[in-house]
Amino acid sequence: MDCDEFRSRGKEMVEYICSYMQNLESRRVTPNIEPGYLRKLIPEQAPDAPEAWEHIMEDVEKKIMPGVTHWQHPRFHAYFPSGNSYPSILGDMLAAGVGCIGFSWASSPALTELETIVLDWLGKAIGLPDQFLAFKEGSRGGGVIQTSASECVLVSMLAARAQALKRLKHQHPFVEEGLLLSKLMAYCSREAHSCVEKAAMICFVKLRILEPDEKSSLRGKTLMMAMEEDETMGLIPFFVSTTLGTTSCCSFDNLTEIGQVCNKFPCVWLHVDGAYAGNAFICPELKYLLSGIEYADSFNTNPNKWLLTNFDCSTYWVRDRIRLTSALVVDPLYLQHGYSDATIDYRHWGVPLSRRFRSLKLWFVLRSYGISGLQKYIRNHIRLAKKFEGLVLKDRRFEICNEVKLALVCFRLKGSDKLNEKLLSNINASGKLHMVPSNVNDKYVIRFCVVAANAEEADVDHAWEVIRDFADELLEVNIAEKEAELHDEVFDLLERKKKETLAHKRSFFVRMVSDPKIYNPSIAKSTPSTRRHLTEQIDSPGSPDGNVTVQPPLSASWISWPLAFLFQGITEDGTTSDLPIRFRHLDTKVRLKASGKGNNSPSPDASDSSRSPKRTPASSRRTSPNNETRQK
Repeated sequence: MDCDEFRSRGKEMVEYICSYMQNLESRRVTPNIEPGYLRKLIPEQAPDAPEAWEHIMEDVEKKIMPGVTHWQHPRFHAYFPSGNSYPSILGDMLAAGVGCIGFSWASSPALTELETIVLDWLGKAIGLPDQFLAFKEGSRGGGVIQTSASECVLVSMLAARAQALKRLKHQHPFVEEGLLLSKLMAYCSREAHSCVEKAAMICFVKLRILEPDEKSSLRGKTLMMAMEEDETMGLIPFFVSTTLGTTSCCSFDNLTEIGQVCNKFPCVWLHVDGAYAGNAFICPELKYLLSGIEYADSFNTNPNKWLLTNFDCSTYWVRDRIRLTSALVVDPLYLQHGYSDATIDYRHWGVPLSRRFRSLKLWFVLRSYGISGLQKYIRNHIRLAKKFEGLVLKDRRFEICNEVKLALVCFRLKGSDKLNEKLLSNINASGKLHMVPSNVNDKYVIRFCVVAANAEEADVDHAWEVIRDFADELLEVNIAEKEAELHDEVFDLLERKKKETLAHKRSFFVRMVSDPKIYNPSIAKSTPSTRRHLTEQIDSPGSPDGNVTVQPPLSASWISWPLAFLFQGITEDGTTSDLPIRFRHLDTKVRLKASGKGNNSPSPDASDSSRSPKRTPASSRRTSPNNETRQK
């Protein structure tokens, strides 16, 4: 591509970007694809021959855009805003065209000096103390643009660690540095960003995560107790990370209380992370949220979140730049230059050596909108968030779960966490809106953030209508499911009752067959005594001699007569045999005697009928010598 083609293609790209921005509403907010979709559409190897630009742009629309989450979409309400504006895009285009690398002043003086100037501009607009500004007389501080808030937290902790180790090494010159490092303790709130925990992992230091109050704010008393407790355990507090505008619910730590606590301990670095909310402090009515910043050693905010500046652009200020750079200085000969003592070399202010010309886009934005234009933009977002909060409060099915100070509203359906999970899942799956969850006071909540640069009341009304419609549908289904569950419970109860009744009837039948007293009270009345003869001979109907002998227990237990007669026909071959039968539920033994061959009637044989059945061991043990068995 030569210059002429670039001019032509550049115009086409600008047209494509403008068309994309103007027609975002026609696209689905989130992609409806599965992981790995793009690998199937793009060749495994790069092409050997050049391809036509038209084919490349066709693939952008056909293959890339279907997998894009549209952060600038008016229906996108997740996370925080992703700064974007035409001046910022043009600034990035110019920076890419210039293509300089600013690791030192000598490598690109304009890159270094514009960054210092723009950071002072923004620092003054936010209301930072003079100690954080590079060009204030007597100041040792200054600002720098980092890639993200995570890097700002990391370099702050690295600087704090170097400062603490230097002091401890001076106090204990003969103690190994590794042992001293193991004693260092950092602190943050449970509401702090996860980057604090990652920074502690990188720095090989301990991190104590503290519980905030009911408003998700870290308080000075909580920090004081933790630091004193750790000191008694031989640990050394060295770093505290606070947050103004937390990710979960946009809460604010009590910076004034925390700063006073930090001053009571030697050499503790206090960092303030205002990645989202810090941009809002350009509005005079919101500067009260910055109260206590005078205690801070470093502060960061992200214009690429809420100042219409494209990523990456995280602005970071320190009170004493020497304390920062002393932890990060690596100065090989090939990077040195003759103005090192009189200028700033930003390679000493962060982890990477190479740096882009990021100050151009921020400079373009500040000049194109002015502070008043940026204030108007922020105030509009806050107004729309308040409108959304009012809509939620009017519906008694919902509740607000945070203090809405800026443009983030945390809300939920009154009910279980699973109910709210289902609601958010249904909304996001539809592609009509995109929001993300959070945890506030151990409750699952839904975050609604005003994100689009040109957001309007109609966007808020539409979002609430979608949320309400899905809530109506979900609650109807939930009621139906509960009714179905109740019906199932009633059905199960009836089935269980039916089975219990049937079991009771079967039990009664068994007892009735086993004990005629149940259905023939006259038998119970004719029972002479609970002490019965050990052996009794039962006469069967139609036979002068009984052929069934029953040996009952000492207690009054009975075998039903019909059951006894059934046993008479067991031996039908006419052979003489004794068949003893024991009932498991009664301590009773029945012996059946068969008649002669071919005769099915009871045998009158006296010898057979006179023999008594052998007593069971159980009845033998219960029978005394004076109580002999007798035959009738």
